[in-house]
Amino acid sequence: MKLELHIVQNFAPSNLNRDDTGSPKDCEFGGVRRARISSQCFKRAIRDTFVQHDLIPESDRAARTKRLIEQLTSRVVQAKKVSVEHARLAVTKALGFVALVPDKKDPDKTEYLLFLPLKSLDALAAVVAEHLEKLAVVEAEEPVTAAVMAPEDAARKKTKAKSRKAEKSDAQQAADPDIKKALEEILRDGSRTPELALFGRMIADKAGWNVEAACQVAHAVSTNRVSMEFDFYTAIDDLKKDDTAGSDMMGTIPFNSACFYRYLVVDVEALIKNLGNDDDARAQAKRTVEAFIRAAVLAIPTGKQNSMAAQNRPSLVLGDVRDRAESRSLTNAFVEPVRPGREGDLVSQSAIRLAAYAASLDKVYGVTGRKDLSFILLGTEETLAKAIKAKLPGANDRGSLDALIRALTTAAFGAGT
Repeated sequence: MKLELHIVQNFAPSNLNRDDTGSPKDCEFGGVRRARISSQCFKRAIRDTFVQHDLIPESDRAARTKRLIEQLTSRVVQAKKVSVEHARLAVTKALGFVALVPDKKDPDKTEYLLFLPLKSLDALAAVVAEHLEKLAVVEAEEPVTAAVMAPEDAARKKTKAKSRKAEKSDAQQAADPDIKKALEEILRDGSRTPELALFGRMIADKAGWNVEAACQVAHAVSTNRVSMEFDFYTAIDDLKKDDTAGSDMMGTIPFNSACFYRYLVVDVEALIKNLGNDDDARAQAKRTVEAFIRAAVLAIPTGKQNSMAAQNRPSLVLGDVRDRAESRSLTNAFVEPVRPGREGDLVSQSAIRLAAYAASLDKVYGVTGRKDLSFILLGTEETLAKAIKAKLPGANDRGSLDALIRALTTAAFGAGT
């Protein structure tokens, strides 16, 4: 079962997702320049919306972090009343058993960003606290730096420096089997958390912890051609003398304004499987999909919002639920960029273009397994809703986001779930 969302969203002048130069991200599509918002940016905005609107219980939330050592250390200190250094060394040693070694540049952080359930932090800390005596570590003496070592000693030390792979191997070979097994079980079980089940997790050297994402999020691409613009700003010192002319600060901020097409798809069976593949998992999957649809519609990236406030909700959300079906992005509806004119403004033309292309795909490839096709439309023009229905027969205008969510989840999971 695939549940797809097709969203048309027009943003006022903004810089929602910046590249390495501080400019709004863009790309070439259909031979012309388009505005772009990365999939990673919208995924983060969706996860933030889960929290802002309390769509997922706190006990089921997850976090991406390199600060695992710091988080576990504080919990062990509180639980066992030991020194911070003692707890930190025990935590570092325990995490080494499962190849989570410290970053060489910052030993208070792990080597890579780990996506894990928040509840795992308490569980991991409890394992360390329980086996604190086994993890007893003699605090290291003050290290001797190469600057005060004899040249031959410094060269010898450099030669003996181990590769990161060797460090991980040594740590795991020295692992206490009970501690390692307990930590592995906690970290492997992360897929039962909605965010991990949806967005997945990939760790190169710990394949057993990997979670295949149940959803895909495309880069948002503008339906229209865009060009970069610049806001020249100045600022005046409020406390300077009145007779002093000129600006005390000036600069430029790049921005653009564009109507975006956004595409998201959830594999419902894969989501249920990630969450445990039982009756409880099915019920949790339905709640997760309800939260995901709402968050996907309400999510807005935060880039430069304090100075531009581009808080623009989607104008059209089209949901399609099909069983035993392939995914269908509608991005190619906009290979020819939309241009406002006599036929309508940028948003309405984008909506009609999307509906017409979806109908073309249905005609050529069929609608096998379709359970529901519904949309909501922002605006009061009944003619636009009629035009969409005319282009896409069978589409239901649900009128509100709540009604759309009910229709799509009922189609995906059944009325009795």
